[in-house]
Amino acid sequence: MGRIFIKMKKKYLLLVLGSLLLSNVFAQNKDQKGHAGTERIIQVDFNKEQGPLNTSFKACVGAGRANEGLRADWQQQLAIARKECGFKYIRMHGLLTDDMAVYSEDRKGNPQYNYQYVDALYDYIISIGMKPFVELGFMPGALASGNKTIFWWRGNVTPPKDYKKWADLIRNLTQHFTERYGAQEVKTWYFEVWNEPNLKDGFWTGSQADYFKLYQYSAEAIKSVNQAYRVGGPATAGAAWVPEMIDFCKNNSVPIDFISTHAYGVKQGFLDEYGSSGTVLDKNEWSVSGDVLNSRKQIQNSAIPGLELHYTEWSSSYTPADPLHDSYHEAAYILKKLKQVGSAANSMSYWTFTDIFEESGPRFTPFHGGFGLMNIEGIKKPAFFAYSFLNKLGETELANSDSSSWACKNNKGDIQVLLWNYTYTLPDSVNNQSYYIRDLPAKSKGDVKLTISGIPKGRYRLEIYQVGYKINDAYTTYLSFNKPNQLTEFQVDSLKKQNDGKPILTDIITMKTAGAFSTVNPIRENDVFLIELIKL
Repeated sequence: MGRIFIKMKKKYLLLVLGSLLLSNVFAQNKDQKGHAGTERIIQVDFNKEQGPLNTSFKACVGAGRANEGLRADWQQQLAIARKECGFKYIRMHGLLTDDMAVYSEDRKGNPQYNYQYVDALYDYIISIGMKPFVELGFMPGALASGNKTIFWWRGNVTPPKDYKKWADLIRNLTQHFTERYGAQEVKTWYFEVWNEPNLKDGFWTGSQADYFKLYQYSAEAIKSVNQAYRVGGPATAGAAWVPEMIDFCKNNSVPIDFISTHAYGVKQGFLDEYGSSGTVLDKNEWSVSGDVLNSRKQIQNSAIPGLELHYTEWSSSYTPADPLHDSYHEAAYILKKLKQVGSAANSMSYWTFTDIFEESGPRFTPFHGGFGLMNIEGIKKPAFFAYSFLNKLGETELANSDSSSWACKNNKGDIQVLLWNYTYTLPDSVNNQSYYIRDLPAKSKGDVKLTISGIPKGRYRLEIYQVGYKINDAYTTYLSFNKPNQLTEFQVDSLKKQNDGKPILTDIITMKTAGAFSTVNPIRENDVFLIELIKL
């Protein structure tokens, strides 16, 4: 096919007989010189299909609480996450908490229902093509049996003082959804009862039996409106109560359509809204993903083996004060865990899409280790790009033996390869809060040789994207600004422009005959690359 020169940043790269040598493109800094380790080989064939790509990674995403969803900046960020990452459902706390004004009682103790805030929130979610994953909680004050609350926004975590009134609320709410959005729409939703009831000092003051009672009243109320509506739980921390939940429902003829639970990738603990205890990323190869696989096994071995499995919260760490969430390490971590999970879960809901998240109160620094894929000003973190890259993958997965990559194609004939290196770098006896807050240069991990054979002849636009140290790495850029507690408008704009996720290389290549495309690329610790060939 002759020689084609590709111009990028005043350098010329040589394309010879369909083999693209991109070493200069990827040599971003001195850390990549002297490639360590052996060459990693990824070989895929355009004509050898694995099957449909499992997209549980974008089925759902989390948000802090319902009332935050009434804010313009929250809604703007959700629209971006929906468009670029493809999320279908969103789950959040606090739908029934007093700041949503859902439930009150008159002087005679008669219930009064008010859904104006819920409607405003759900109308917006549906308007951008998403659906609610309805978490039923926390307890309205007028219905609560106690006064214990959690978080700055005071979510009441006590059982209802009257389970019948609770059931009436859930029935009325479900009927309201049906009247407003139609049964066919609501059939596509999920109703999840409460959040992490196994954390007695956190989200639920009752016992396991009390939770099961709450679940039964809730599930039967929902099904009384429409038997096809989907309800489940127990929404536990640490993948707990799965066999017990199924056994309770089976033995008591209580309806259940799915299991939901949570997992985080740190060694110990479940709740730390301020990050004061110090979290440590688990070195275990199968943290998080091992929990998911075990939950699936528990369901398969149960009396109801066909239940769906939804991990309605997951991340590297359970505290919104963990700098790992801001670090470039998080992108590769996300991809590793999702690849390990495979099709074991029907959804893996990353917690959360935004740092507009107020469990410990409004945060006042731009990067504080928040859960979000975006920070409070809408600056995209490396984790965001992990999901936006995943969303670019085609609907058909290609056969691929490499455990740290996906290769796909779509119906248009475009090809995508998403590959990464995940390396655990946390030193012993050091916690996340003191390590990931630093500038952490990435070491070389050798070369990756990618070969895609069987590519049909034609013209293709090549696009290559990268996330890693100092590349779409907003936090490290922020460190170079000397970590201001408040960002100016100029600094926000600069951070966004320097970390905008645009390709590091684009060009047009021509395959005059069917053939192979090859690259040999240096890769560093926790680098992520997306390579696309878009047929023209």
